[in-house]
Amino acid sequence: MLILVTSFSAIALAWLTGQGQITQLFAHLHVWQRNPPMWLEAPMVTQQHYLLLPTIILMVVVLGVTKISPRPRTWSRNLVVGILLALLARYLLWRIFSTLNLVDPLNGFFSLGLFFLEMLLLTSSIIQLFLMLRVKNRSAQASQLSLDVISGRFNPSVDIFIPTYNEPCFILKRTIMGCQGIDYDNKKVYLLDDTKRQHVKELAAELGCNYITRPDNSYAKAGNLNHAIPKTSGDLIVFFDADFVPNKNFITRTVGFFKKSNVGLVQTPQSFYNPDPIAYNLGLEDVLLPEEEVFYRQLQPIRDGAGGVVCAGTSFVVKRDIIEAAGGFVTDSLTEDYFTGIRIAAMGYQVIYLDEKLSAGLAAENIAAHVAQRLRWAQGTLQAFFIDANPLTIPGLKPIQRLAHLDGLLHWFTGLSRFGFLLMPLAYSFLGVIPLQATAAELLYFLLPYYLIQLTVFSWLNLRSRSGLFSDIYSLPWCIPLSLTVIKVMLNPFGKGFKVTPKGVKRDRFVFNSKLGLPLIILFMATAVSLWQNLSTSMMYWGSGISATDAQMIHG
Repeated sequence: MLILVTSFSAIALAWLTGQGQITQLFAHLHVWQRNPPMWLEAPMVTQQHYLLLPTIILMVVVLGVTKISPRPRTWSRNLVVGILLALLARYLLWRIFSTLNLVDPLNGFFSLGLFFLEMLLLTSSIIQLFLMLRVKNRSAQASQLSLDVISGRFNPSVDIFIPTYNEPCFILKRTIMGCQGIDYDNKKVYLLDDTKRQHVKELAAELGCNYITRPDNSYAKAGNLNHAIPKTSGDLIVFFDADFVPNKNFITRTVGFFKKSNVGLVQTPQSFYNPDPIAYNLGLEDVLLPEEEVFYRQLQPIRDGAGGVVCAGTSFVVKRDIIEAAGGFVTDSLTEDYFTGIRIAAMGYQVIYLDEKLSAGLAAENIAAHVAQRLRWAQGTLQAFFIDANPLTIPGLKPIQRLAHLDGLLHWFTGLSRFGFLLMPLAYSFLGVIPLQATAAELLYFLLPYYLIQLTVFSWLNLRSRSGLFSDIYSLPWCIPLSLTVIKVMLNPFGKGFKVTPKGVKRDRFVFNSKLGLPLIILFMATAVSLWQNLSTSMMYWGSGISATDAQMIHG
C-alpha cells in the first residue's frame, strides 16, 4: 500500500512539473476519457425518467427474491450476488473509461485520488461478494457431533482460560461462575491474573478456581496465555475474555468438531449484553444491534467457506498439541489471536466457525474506548505487513484463504476512503476542481442501479444485523483517527503498545470527546459553507438562464 501511494505521488509530481512523457500520457488519457465507447454512454432518450427503468426492474426482482426467501438461501443468495457483481462490473467499466477528469494536474490529482479511494472500497466489496458464493453454516454438523459429547463417547479433557489484567472483581466473578457452570464434567477453570492482585487471588480461592500469575507482563495478553499453556494439561483449551460469560452448552456444541484430527481451532461469535456507545448516543440502543453483528453474521460465515476464519481472541477452542506446535500465541503483534489462527491454518489445520451465540460479554462502554479498541485492532492487523505471519505471504495457505484475509486487511484502509470522500466536496468548492466527470443521465444509468440495489440487499445479506445507511453512519466518528492510525502504522508499525479496553465503567453522565468531535465539527462547518456557496452560485446562474452544466463548467 505504501508503495502504491509513493508511486502515485511520484507520477503526480512528474505531471505537475511538466515532465514530457508523463504529460503526454495524461493528455492521451484525457482524450480517451472524453470519447468513451458508445456502450459506456447513457442512451439518448427524450425523457430522462426512462433511464430509471433498469433500476426499477432490478429493484422489483431483488425485492421479490427477498420476499420469497426472507433468509438468504443458496439459490437466492447466489442470484442476488450475481446481480450485484454484474452491476458492479458495469459501474467499474464506466468509472474507469468515462469519468476521470485529467484536463490538468490539479483536477487529475483529485480525480485519480477519488478513484483510488473508491477502488479500495469496491475491491473489498468484490471479494466479499465472491466469497458469499461459498458461505458455510455448521450448526447441523455441530448438532450431530454433539451427540457423542453428550453421551460421553467423546470426552476430551478441557482447560478453560480466563486472562485478566485490570478488570474489577464483580466482572471476573460472573465469568468464573459462568465457566464453572458449563455443562461438562471433564474441565478445569483457570484465572490468569497478569497483575498479581491479592484480592483476585482470594476471589479465585473463594470460587474454587485455579489461579495462575507470572513474574512480569511481557507480551501482554499473548505472554499471559503462553505462560499458562505449559502449566496445564487439558487436551483442549477454551478461551474467554474476562468479561465474557459462556452458555452452559458451550463445550458440548464446540468440542465435537475435534473428533476430526485436522480441526485445530473452533471460533464462535462474540455477542454483548450492553449496547455499544454509538447506538447508545443515538438513543437507538433498543433498535440497533452492536457493530460486530455484521462481522459475525455475514463476514465470518463467508470466511469459513474460504478457510479464512478470524480467531477473535475470546469464545474459541483450540487443540493443545496444535497450539504448542504453532509455538504458542504470536507475540510480535497487538492482535495475537488473529495471527495465531493464521499460523494454525498455515500448518494445514482447519480453523472453523460455528455461527451460534454461546457466550456474551461487555461491549466498550463509551465512545473513546470504542474507538481506541478498533484502532488497536487496526494497528495489530496491519502489522501483518511487517511480521512472518502475514497471511498474504506465509507458506501453507491456499489462494482462496489469502483472498479472504486480504479483504480483512483492506477493511482498515476504508477509513482513508471515507475521510477522502468527506473532503472531495470541499475540493470542488474551494479549489474549483471537478473530481468526477459525469452527467446526470450517466449517474442515473450507471451509478444508481448498483447503489440502490446494494443498499436494498445489504441488510438482507447480513441477516438484518445492520442497514447500509447505518453502517456508514457508524464509520463516521472514527474515520479520521482511523486514517491517521493507518498512516502511522505504515510508517512505524510497532510504535504503540497494547492497552486493555476498560470495562465496568459508569455511563451516567454526558462527556464530550473533543479529540473525536472537534475534527468532525470543523469538517461539518466547512461543508456547510461550501454547500451554501454552491447553492448561491447555482441560483445565480439559474436566475441568469445559464444551464446547470454550463454553470459547472464556469465554476470549474
